[in-house]
Amino acid sequence: MDGRLRLTLTLILAAAGPALPARGCDIALMLAIDVSGSIDRGEYRLQTEGLAAGLADPEVAAALAAGRALVAVVQWSSVGQQRMVLPWTRIAEPAEAARMAQEAAGLPRAFAFSDTAPGDFVAWAMPQFDGTGGCRRRVIDISGDGPINAGRPVTSQSIAAHRQGIEINAIAIEEPGAGIPITEFYRRYVITPGGFVVTARGLADYAPTLRMKLLREIVAPTG
Repeated sequence: MDGRLRLTLTLILAAAGPALPARGCDIALMLAIDVSGSIDRGEYRLQTEGLAAGLADPEVAAALAAGRALVAVVQWSSVGQQRMVLPWTRIAEPAEAARMAQEAAGLPRAFAFSDTAPGDFVAWAMPQFDGTGGCRRRVIDISGDGPINAGRPVTSQSIAAHRQGIEINAIAIEEPGAGIPITEFYRRYVITPGGFVVTARGLADYAPTLRMKLLREIVAPTG
């Protein structure tokens, strides 16, 4: 490079001042959908449509973009049945959340007619956050409509996640008119200290409940 050009570039860079630091990541959010045997075809569709509606919601999309969130979608069921169906995606603009929502709406089902092993899911999920170290918070957002009936104990895995700085929150899908045994299961055994459970009264209630939950996870902790 010519000496005069080098000097000119040096003066321009000096006048511009120091480079601004890159915006960080507020949250790495794993959205985990129960696809065990208790979820039929219609209920599976309601979950995927609810997930798509939540991501496409303007307030949710704006909050994700403001925090430069990383978002992934997982389907889980029995022992050895966990699959990241949408990989970690950076949401830097609301339009990117809208694109992810479109993908979520058309997701094929990864597993069917299987048991429910939330402990194995949490054990599998922890190392999936290894590439998200730049995010201030790491959160698992798990949904389910039944308690554990297979695999390792879930409480010990939730404790391990908490020790690694991973939060677990939950959506408990209850049958309309029934009590809240699934809500209590997630509250007692699955969520981490400081985590929370919201209750969807049937899968038709899933979309608005997920929207409320996403806003609570993304916005409230940073407010």
